[in-house]
Amino acid sequence: MEFEIIQTNFEPSIQNQPMRFLQFITIGFFLSSAAQAQTDTTTTKLNEVIVQENRIQIPFSKLNRNVTIVDKLQLETTPARSLPEVLSFVPGVDVRQRGVTGVQADISIRGGSFEQTLMLLNGIKLSDPQTGHHMMNIPVPLIEIDRLEVLKGPASRIFGQNAYAGAINVITKLSEEKYAKIQAYGGDFGMKGINFAGSLPVGKFRQNLALSYDGSDGYQYNSDYKVSNYFYEGGIDLNEKNSLRGMIAYTDRTFGANGFYTSAFPDQWESIQTTLSSLSHTLTLNSFKLNTRGYWRRNVDEFRLRRNEPEFFQNNHTTDVFALEANGSYKSKFGTTGFGLETRKESIESSNLGNRERNLSGVFVEQLLALGTRVDFRAGVYSNYYSEYGWKHFPGAELGFQTTEILRFYTGYGVSYRIPTYTDLYYKGPTNIGNDQLTPEQAENFEIGAKLNTSSFKAELVYFLRNTDNLIEWARTDASQPWQPQNFNEVKFSGIEASFNYRINPTGATVQVKDLILSYNYINADLKQGGNSAQETRYALTALKNQLIGGVLVGIGPKIEWNTKMRYVERMNQDPYFLLDMRIDYNRIGKLGLFAEASNITNTDYIEAGTVQMPSRWFRAGVSLNFN
Repeated sequence: MEFEIIQTNFEPSIQNQPMRFLQFITIGFFLSSAAQAQTDTTTTKLNEVIVQENRIQIPFSKLNRNVTIVDKLQLETTPARSLPEVLSFVPGVDVRQRGVTGVQADISIRGGSFEQTLMLLNGIKLSDPQTGHHMMNIPVPLIEIDRLEVLKGPASRIFGQNAYAGAINVITKLSEEKYAKIQAYGGDFGMKGINFAGSLPVGKFRQNLALSYDGSDGYQYNSDYKVSNYFYEGGIDLNEKNSLRGMIAYTDRTFGANGFYTSAFPDQWESIQTTLSSLSHTLTLNSFKLNTRGYWRRNVDEFRLRRNEPEFFQNNHTTDVFALEANGSYKSKFGTTGFGLETRKESIESSNLGNRERNLSGVFVEQLLALGTRVDFRAGVYSNYYSEYGWKHFPGAELGFQTTEILRFYTGYGVSYRIPTYTDLYYKGPTNIGNDQLTPEQAENFEIGAKLNTSSFKAELVYFLRNTDNLIEWARTDASQPWQPQNFNEVKFSGIEASFNYRINPTGATVQVKDLILSYNYINADLKQGGNSAQETRYALTALKNQLIGGVLVGIGPKIEWNTKMRYVERMNQDPYFLLDMRIDYNRIGKLGLFAEASNITNTDYIEAGTVQMPSRWFRAGVSLNFN
């Protein structure tokens, strides 16, 4: 559900709290005096990770793409209560939240819109035919996530349409060990939450259960929320060759939506329920691997323009996605061949968009070749058939050159593609009108980069260029006209991405830097032609322009961890802002742990999306219990 975005002035209602910040620091040093010896066993080397792309599995250090891995250590020590907050510290990712703890957030990569980023859960595509605003309704508690894989650049050749500017894969892991983890916290704005994750293997059958609840009275009028997540996953190895894995998950998000879609109606309200279930089978032979799966995703969305007056203006949408996939790989003397098939049915029943459905099918093939000991080449094509648009093809290729054991140069080319959502095509509202004459958007992408990997640090420098045909963008000729999506014929995005990450295992030193992250991203957008010569656009020319991210995780004694995160963000045609967040953990991996977090320590006045004023300085603290 979208309405016109009108800029308004806002005076924060939260008072400055310098003494609270001083207390936050004092607690950290007090806890360090009581520290005792303990070894952190969660630290891992990034280059040992095998990136999950459904078909060909490649070690992180051998990738010819710009991929960021967010591992368990970073997930657990980042000052964040939700997945969108974690992603806001990933280089090149632009997170625009409407409120705290990820109640509603849009994710974009390399200047793309929120519609152009594909979210996945263990390789399962979470695309929503209604609108990309629901892409972050991930029904998995943060405590259950093992890692994130953020692929920047065209991913249509790997995952099909909608992976236009990038893809984010949320990975969970079935454990062979019994454990139970409980986290509870409270904070400003009546904020409270509890998270549980547990594993209970029975013989060869492994199973995980995770539950979470987060709620708040809100930091301003009509910004309260309640978010619940329920996640269950099980798997069994039938024998050495065959295994089964199943999952069922549900999330319920109900929130006051003050300013979410228009500042003219502060009493907006929304309630969203998302269900996801899947079942997969994996066949593993000496040189052949095949994974087949089916999944179903349902999203129910109720939106009210006035919270307590549904009769004034109300939208109800229910979308269903049913899909079957088969993905495999085969190793031979010619290299590794990846292949796949998919078919998907998308349908919607909507009081505004009507009752509609469409079918999508796809076929994929690629080849990975080693050209000597230092050069490798990977090329392939993903071909999709759409019931409305016919066949579309997304070719791509990458070339890598390993100059030394630690230094790799790479370059790549790919075509990306996205079909319009039902909101793009058919929405009818007082300030927004869909356009059923839209054509799908397509882009050609090129990148060249270098990466340096050692056991302690990695660094990467990348230049990218994206030439877009028929970009879908909401536009209007002047403020008296409604917003309507149009196809823009010539749009170029280019940019530079630079990142550095230093990681070492604990040495027992009293004070030690355990993780150091620094990145800079620059993006330039050049929008030259519009289908109706529109003078004002909503998203394309407010993309990320400059982004500087820094973070340092310091160990103080054997049990204290102090994580400081900073962000400098400048979007096109908008004022820049600087944010500073911190988190302190005591005995994080022990049986009883304590943590405290502070966000927006600089008390910055800023907006990420629409006209929603984000909160000033705020705090939360909690306790964690670990049983093995």
